[in-house]
Amino acid sequence: MAMVFVNKAVLMQYVHSMTLLTLQQIATALLIHFGQVLGMSKRKDFNWITAKKLLPVSIFYNANVGFALASLKGVNIPMYIAIKRITPLAVLVSGCIRGKGKPPTQVTLSVVCTAAGVLIAALGDFSFDLYGYCMALTSVFFQTMYLVLVEKSGAEDGLSSVDLMFYNSILSLPFLFFLIIATGEFPHSLAVLSAKTAYLSFSFILVVSLVMGIVLNFTMFWCTIVNSALTTTIVGVLKGVGSTTLGFVLLGGVEVHALNVTGLLINTFGGVWYSYAKYKQKKRTTRKIEPDVESHAHK
Repeated sequence: MAMVFVNKAVLMQYVHSMTLLTLQQIATALLIHFGQVLGMSKRKDFNWITAKKLLPVSIFYNANVGFALASLKGVNIPMYIAIKRITPLAVLVSGCIRGKGKPPTQVTLSVVCTAAGVLIAALGDFSFDLYGYCMALTSVFFQTMYLVLVEKSGAEDGLSSVDLMFYNSILSLPFLFFLIIATGEFPHSLAVLSAKTAYLSFSFILVVSLVMGIVLNFTMFWCTIVNSALTTTIVGVLKGVGSTTLGFVLLGGVEVHALNVTGLLINTFGGVWYSYAKYKQKKRTTRKIEPDVESHAHK
């Protein structure tokens, strides 16, 4: 929940989102490498066959974060979170395409409620930014794809969250270096960063952003491997309830309108309803624990 606000705070002062993402990945790779050297963490040796299999995960992950950061430059936090709540819908559709079957009625209705809330809230959003909305919706698509792939990779290959993070950061860097050069961020972004770090307040939130990015990725990969992609999105929906509330009072950028607030309330209700419906569905069916057992056995 805090990561959204920290990234927003950084981007309000430093607009080069792709450079920020590159710094987060460099920090992740260095931390895991030196953690292994010092005996503080364990990971499997780098394997090119595994790297090739995980390349799609890395591409979708970076596309998700890149588009999400780009959207935060134009979309206020409550609306950003509301749009990201559409992710469970995308995960369900993906599940249906992959042959997981039709979801229960309550799940379908809650997802419709969530999507309707986004539409109503958007109509009352005085700060509506078409570019920002498009970036956020594109981020939803890529987040769905990489969560499904992480779930599949962790279960099938016995990779821990640290392994996935290391492969993801290493595979991301060539792609990100190309992007910051192609988009013209580099080298201007480094000159701006150097000037900004002269201020203690900016340096502090930048370091917090880098550290929290590592912690968030670790817990998210871990949750997805041990549980499922759907569980990770449900937790994200519940997290969004607090984030939406705080988004109205922190960092500014939100003009309160009755239609906007009504839409966000409907969206939040749909998210909580969805989580409850999935919980009830899970209690009614026999839980399949084989992927979880396999994942733990390799750790």
